[in-house]
Amino acid sequence: MSVNGITSTTSTYDPYQTTQPSTKPAEETGAASGSTSTKEESGVVYEPSKENTTTAAKTYTQNTELVNKLKADAESHTKQLQNIVQQLMTKQGQTYNNANDMWRFLASGKFEVDEATKLQAQKDIAEDGYWGVNQTSDRIIDFAKALTGGDPSKIEEMRDAFKKGYKQAEKTWGGELPEISKQTYDAVMEKFDKMAEEAGQTVNTDTTTN
Repeated sequence: MSVNGITSTTSTYDPYQTTQPSTKPAEETGAASGSTSTKEESGVVYEPSKENTTTAAKTYTQNTELVNKLKADAESHTKQLQNIVQQLMTKQGQTYNNANDMWRFLASGKFEVDEATKLQAQKDIAEDGYWGVNQTSDRIIDFAKALTGGDPSKIEEMRDAFKKGYKQAEKTWGGELPEISKQTYDAVMEKFDKMAEEAGQTVNTDTTTN
């Protein structure tokens, strides 16, 4: 983004003015012999310079490095989850063709998991687990900030994009998402609200998932 406007400084000075004293003979003033006339001289009149300072608009640049890092991290964990689900589906005689199959399989709830897988899943969706509310909502906000370079004017645009993504996830899931997803949605909305407040914007009070 280009920055327009070069600050120019203009200084204004009043002319230097000196009033010469008026000298008259002592006899004309009626003053006693030997008296001197009073000398009056005006001082220099100085007017401070006036600076017209134009503050350049801040440039917001996408943090490509962080965006790529977050995407790679998410893809890695998603792939790990896909592998677990694919193994479960294979063991239970179901076919895994694509990601939608995985989500439909999980949404059905008609599956059994071994103890090790169960423990890992519980760890992952715990409050501070990778797929838990805190970490997931933080990642979404970090991703939004990285995409916009932290531009506060893009907060509502990012909020709307998140809402659309959530609705798309519901369609893929085949209905309402699990409770943990709803909690994550609420957490993301609250964090967008906080961003808006810090930027001095009116907070969007619509936090519904519909």
